[in-house]
Amino acid sequence: MKNEDLKIDKKILIIDLETTGFIQKGGKIVEIGIVSLDLENGEKEILFDSLCRHEEMTLKEIETSWICKNSDMNAEEVWNAPFIEDIREEVQGIISSFTNGATAYNNAFDFGFMEKNGFSFPRKLKCPMILSTDICQVPHKNGRRGNKWPSVQEAWNFFFGTDTGYVETHRGADDAFHEADIVYELYLRGIFK
Repeated sequence: MKNEDLKIDKKILIIDLETTGFIQKGGKIVEIGIVSLDLENGEKEILFDSLCRHEEMTLKEIETSWICKNSDMNAEEVWNAPFIEDIREEVQGIISSFTNGATAYNNAFDFGFMEKNGFSFPRKLKCPMILSTDICQVPHKNGRRGNKWPSVQEAWNFFFGTDTGYVETHRGADDAFHEADIVYELYLRGIFK
């Protein structure tokens, strides 16, 4: 048996959700993006990219949501998206098949929404946003002490510079694809383990 045949699978998942608002204010999931990241070589692959909606959502709730006002997502495409129940089995199947685990740029936000909606995680990995906080050192704007949690854009700019042309789109799969680069950079620095 060759050494490459003994290579351990180092693939993890990066998940990004778009929602109508915060979970505490009744926000609902409207998009799920899932990307695999191979920690061995940094290769990424979009595994899932779909809008979705909850049966009890109203068109007005979607139209007035933060995401429809701050991205290229429009209310009509969300209104015509599959119900979250119709994609549940596929999404859970992907999550369950990645035994090395999953992370999200803001674990508390994304995993909180998913668990509230019945998804489960065999293994949750550390939050790259939290791990980036002391490295990126983005000060609070209101004079509070310490560093704030960096946004995806702030972390991206710190690790890769502002001349890459990347602008966070607030779309599930695209955000997860770029968040995977941040996770991989943290892994290369020995911070994400």
